Amino acid sequence: MRLWRLAWTYLWSQPLTAGLNLLLLSLGLGAIAFVMLVSEQIEAGVTRDLKGIDLVVGAKGSPMQILLSGVFHLDVPTGNIPLATLASLRAHPLVARAVPLSLGDSLRGYRLVGTTPQYLELSDTPLAQGRLWDAPMQAVLGAEVARELGLKLGDRFASSHGLGEQGDAHADRPYTVVGILQARGAVLDRLVLTDLRSVWAAHEAHHPAVAERQLDEHEHEDHVAEAAPREITLVLLSYRSPLAAIGLPRWVNAQPGLQASAPALETARLLRMVGAGEEVLRGFAAVLLLSAALSVFVALLYALRARQSDLAMLRMLGAPPWRVAALLGLEAVCLAGLATGLGLALGHGLAGLLGRVLASQHSLPVSAWWWAAGEWLILPLALGLALLAAAWPAWRAFRLDVSELLQAPR
Repeated sequence: MRLWRLAWTYLWSQPLTAGLNLLLLSLGLGAIAFVMLVSEQIEAGVTRDLKGIDLVVGAKGSPMQILLSGVFHLDVPTGNIPLATLASLRAHPLVARAVPLSLGDSLRGYRLVGTTPQYLELSDTPLAQGRLWDAPMQAVLGAEVARELGLKLGDRFASSHGLGEQGDAHADRPYTVVGILQARGAVLDRLVLTDLRSVWAAHEAHHPAVAERQLDEHEHEDHVAEAAPREITLVLLSYRSPLAAIGLPRWVNAQPGLQASAPALETARLLRMVGAGEEVLRGFAAVLLLSAALSVFVALLYALRARQSDLAMLRMLGAPPWRVAALLGLEAVCLAGLATGLGLALGHGLAGLLGRVLASQHSLPVSAWWWAAGEWLILPLALGLALLAAAWPAWRAFRLDVSELLQAPR
């Protein structure tokens, strides 16, 4: 009988003990894989969504809330700011690009964002179908929005007032789908983009003083403020030089009603808060792995004592001491290999389950098919723990005295 096959047979000779050790080791490895997958995808998503954005300007309030609402679209904004703010920021010598955002409506839970084509330039997201809007009440859909809602080019839809799914629909102001973006796994996949003037036009019914005036389709947003008290929600800024990081946020905060949010600072705080949960999961995984290693050690030590007569017979049949010791080591290796496969499957399965939950909330994308850079370390970790637990029992097997075993009373 081959040594590997004999080791596998010995491993499952006590199925309850082997099953418990396998469960503990798989849970620990699965927790580590899950933390790697989720943390890496969150960091990659944050980096991707922040591309080209150096500062976010909104109404006075929490900088973290401004970041979450303006960049990741996971929170409600702190309020609106005058449209004239956009012209002031564009005229500032330290600002290279200022992209306005106007929030307030949604489409079945997906946020509708009034903006300019520059918003697409930030993330360099191309169109998969159609074209960009060139008039009010035209919309470009993110890939996830089009897929989940079954919308295609030429379809019409009515947005809902508010950022949830329970708002009143603007049935009298339908949008026409003119473009669909390519899927990039970014926040744009979950957005409905339109012109700033579309958002203003959709809300004219809520502002009678503005409703009397019809908006010219060819009117630029910078000139609208002269005729009507228009507002936007946020402005995404790109710096003209690194020196802007020092003076521009202070200048913005000094303006009445304006608040600056520096993504570099706020995302560092956000990742630290997420990191606290990661440390808890890592600690939990470490406890499970330690418990598994101790359990494997005890099981192999007990197995050595129970199989002394079998091992003595192997020695009598000509097996050298190292083969007898390797038999216990191979049991641990078989257990580690099986636990690695189950642990990785568990980690990816939990990541996929979390991704489904987040997708139902139109939140950050997490995929089960992502492969983390450090996942290859899980197999050596499992093998190292198993071999460490088997080291002392294997040494005892190597030092077995066959003559004493044969003379021992049974």
